[in-house]
Amino acid sequence: MIEFKQIVIFLDKMHLFSGLDQEQLGSIANRLVEKEVPAGSTIFKRGDKPEGFYMIYKGKVKVTLPDAEKGERQIATLYGGDYFGEEALFENRNRSATITAVEDSVLLLLSRPGFDTLLTQHEKLKPNFRVSIRSRKLARSTNFKWLGKNEVIYFIARRHKIRLFRALVAPFFSMLGAVLLILLGIFVSSAIPLAVGLALVVGILGWGIWNAIDWSNDYYIVTNQRVIWLEKVIGLHDSREEAPLGTILSVGVETDYLGRILDYGNVIVRTFVGKLEFDHVDHPVQAADMIREYWERTKAITTRSQMDVMKDTIKQKLGLPLDKRQQVELAPVIPVDEEKIIKTPLWLLALQNLVQLRIEEGGKIIYHKHWLILLRQGWKPIGLFFSAIILFFWRLIYLATTSGHALFHTNAAGFPTPDTLATVILILFIPIGVWVWYEYTDWKNDTFMITNDEIFDIDRKPFGTEERRSAQIENILSTSYKRVGFIAYIFNYGTVFITVGGTQMAFEDVMDPAAVQADINRRRAARITKKNENAGKEDRERFATWIAAYHQNMNEFNKPIKPPPAEPGTGPFRAAGNELEDLPLGGDDGIGGEESLGSGNEGNEMPGDF
Repeated sequence: MIEFKQIVIFLDKMHLFSGLDQEQLGSIANRLVEKEVPAGSTIFKRGDKPEGFYMIYKGKVKVTLPDAEKGERQIATLYGGDYFGEEALFENRNRSATITAVEDSVLLLLSRPGFDTLLTQHEKLKPNFRVSIRSRKLARSTNFKWLGKNEVIYFIARRHKIRLFRALVAPFFSMLGAVLLILLGIFVSSAIPLAVGLALVVGILGWGIWNAIDWSNDYYIVTNQRVIWLEKVIGLHDSREEAPLGTILSVGVETDYLGRILDYGNVIVRTFVGKLEFDHVDHPVQAADMIREYWERTKAITTRSQMDVMKDTIKQKLGLPLDKRQQVELAPVIPVDEEKIIKTPLWLLALQNLVQLRIEEGGKIIYHKHWLILLRQGWKPIGLFFSAIILFFWRLIYLATTSGHALFHTNAAGFPTPDTLATVILILFIPIGVWVWYEYTDWKNDTFMITNDEIFDIDRKPFGTEERRSAQIENILSTSYKRVGFIAYIFNYGTVFITVGGTQMAFEDVMDPAAVQADINRRRAARITKKNENAGKEDRERFATWIAAYHQNMNEFNKPIKPPPAEPGTGPFRAAGNELEDLPLGGDDGIGGEESLGSGNEGNEMPGDF
């Protein structure tokens, strides 16, 4: 049974109840029903009538939808402190998903009448629920492949629609001008203004659609691990900037007069290296509260993890079995399709290995720059190489089809002599081939590497110098990536920027920069988890040794203490150590009669007998 005080504290940490005082939270706590749900139990199914709103006090549940191929598709995992079931109640419809307990869980249920009463009594809570519901709907409609397996999107939003309206102002007035031009052409019966007007209408319509799509491609995201700003301009620019929740220093809100009227503003997330600004966010106060909640939850998880490590250390000292703890997953972002590899022709596999851009082996990942960079820096020797091949085969065909000519002919001395042009071309293959080899080796020697502990940027010139930059992976404060230009967008390559302390490293022109960024963040999370466990290991070992020693000798420590026997001819106080001088009793002998007692306590009342 959960204590009432603990339930109030639990509610106070949730952004849904932001703005309520302790008395109001206590009133809500009185309406909650505690439910224990064993692992594997279905809490409710898709299509069920909503009976209430659930909050997870302890445990973990999964959210699934029907799937034609797999039977069910998991769309989210929810943990202690999360909630579910509010959408159906808020919108007065049936359940849209199935919720199943993954492990033994404790839920707090607010019945449907209680939920309706809550929103009636506290109107200011409605925006909190609206922001949450809108985020979950938008998260379900998106498919971000760079998310971790157990990463949950808690908040996701686009810019406020005021930004969309501003982006459509210019196309709107331009469209009015085009329509007036069409009307002018009809009025004066002229084909030229009519044709120009129709062409402008098509172009302006495309402009407006492009602006609308551009607005819809920018996202602000908060997951259970990081804060993300995703920005995309179709065909021109693509970037993702993010910071782990653990690096957040503060969260603030900025609004102007119009923003306060329309309820939009800027959410400023300050980190160790700068800030992430979510500009023109709808319901900015609620969004900031959500970020703060998950930020605080991250700190609590870190503290709990340290306590678990201490508990395991003590158990190990006492020889008790250790509980299996969940490890940080390091699943590759780009899964290996073995069946596809088997069906791939050998010549194509050889070509792919020649310009392999991502290699994962021995716990490390090595990246090379995109093969387009190889073509860009080595197009001259490569062009000469293929030109020489074409010219050589053309010469062979010419010699074979032209009478009086042959690849070898007999000279005046009677010795066979090769064709001069063909020989020159073959000789040119040597310097051209060396040039191609140099450019290829130079491209291949520019590598970026991630291990479990460090990241490396290695630049080595053939027969020249080598520059190596490295950084401890746990010192990474933030990461971002950019794909700039139509070519980079089409071929999916760009630069990943890694901020380490006061410097910045760059993995330049790597294939699929979003996946590279995800690889770095996964390794960073695993490393920090391990580092937190190892932090203060010596102190934990020493304290655990003390606690184990106390536990193993508890019976001895709890034995009643017997006073030592008195020496013959001495009083009981002498046996205690002849320390009567320290007793505030007065007198020279340590024990006196009423006179000595009275003289030692003049002016003080001593109730009762001594």
